[in-house]
Amino acid sequence: MTDQLRPSLTDPSPADRASSGSAPLRQFILKVHGRCDLACDYCYLYRLGDQRWRDRPPVMSRHTVDRTADRIAEHVARHQLSAVELVLHGGEPLLAGAERLAYSVRRVRAAVGPGVTVRVATQTNGVRLDHRFLDLFRELDVGVGVSVDGGREVHDRHRRDHRGRGSHRAVSRALALLAEPRYRRQYLGLLCTVDLDNDPVRVYEDLLAFRPPAIDLLLPHGSWSDPPPGRDPHSADAPYGRWLVEVFDRWYDAPVRETGIRLFEEVIRLLFGRTSRLEGIGLGPAASIVVETDGSIVESDHLVAVSGHGASGLAVATDGFDAALRLPLARARRGGLDGLSPTCRACPVLEICGGGLFSHRYRAGDGFRNPSVYCPDLRHLIDHVHRRLIGDVRRLAGSAA
Repeated sequence: MTDQLRPSLTDPSPADRASSGSAPLRQFILKVHGRCDLACDYCYLYRLGDQRWRDRPPVMSRHTVDRTADRIAEHVARHQLSAVELVLHGGEPLLAGAERLAYSVRRVRAAVGPGVTVRVATQTNGVRLDHRFLDLFRELDVGVGVSVDGGREVHDRHRRDHRGRGSHRAVSRALALLAEPRYRRQYLGLLCTVDLDNDPVRVYEDLLAFRPPAIDLLLPHGSWSDPPPGRDPHSADAPYGRWLVEVFDRWYDAPVRETGIRLFEEVIRLLFGRTSRLEGIGLGPAASIVVETDGSIVESDHLVAVSGHGASGLAVATDGFDAALRLPLARARRGGLDGLSPTCRACPVLEICGGGLFSHRYRAGDGFRNPSVYCPDLRHLIDHVHRRLIGDVRRLAGSAA
């Protein structure tokens, strides 16, 4: 199972930011395959409490793809959208096979029509990524993100197959192909799950060896009721913040820009008064929704896994996406300032942090009106980046005087 901090297609408008519950969806995540060929021990889908995936079909049928495509087209027309993003997800999406992936892309593009841009991405563990898939993705202009946690020892500690064998060798081979000039356009970047046991600078430099255009650093999913490893929700300590700061300084101080790190770039954008393009940072609306292999509409897969909430009870066979947006949890997730706790609303870095990822605010019996379980970590990172930027601005002003 893979996940990412997903970039939106456009900056949210001021109206979206003020009343984000009414903002249209711009990213449609299709669970084209509901199983995985790895058994990562930190996987939020298969290792946390929700096990409904077991009762769903392994692969999304053509009929479900058709109904999903029609619902996307319906939403696009209703909200007069000029561009949307389609994410082929899983499980491991490549298990669906090249033919089913190609059908899904072509069917959605045909449904919305030639006047709407459909940008397509897939997030894969990389084990099955080969010339056959890459040639198809090149033909269809599908971007590829790959999950990798660093060097061999670090990666294989968690990302093993069902027989306990590490996957680093196969992923490295796939990334070597993806970095070739003919496929470079398809290379979106790497997703790395933060592990406090790993040296942050070493992890970053090991990832650089794959020549990624961008890196997403993913905080492990958790909540106040089920906190992530090493995170005491009642402590002001910031172990994840310190880990991220070490990577930030190595990245920021490099004499040339080696790659993009989306979390850091979005914090910088926000500090300069712009809007965030990533869910989980800033006050922009969540613009994504998930369709499971059986066609059921889910607010967010990690939201369901972490909290047990987020299954809408709707399905593309009978319901449009606007119906999902009207549900109370969907409105809370997109509620902007109205959905935040009093603690968050009084915080001086509110507009930068945005309360963190919605699922990370959950506490059993108390819902989502809490700060992020990562609150001290996010504050530590934001304050550090702010100090670095202020220092550079002052130096530049001094040298220009």
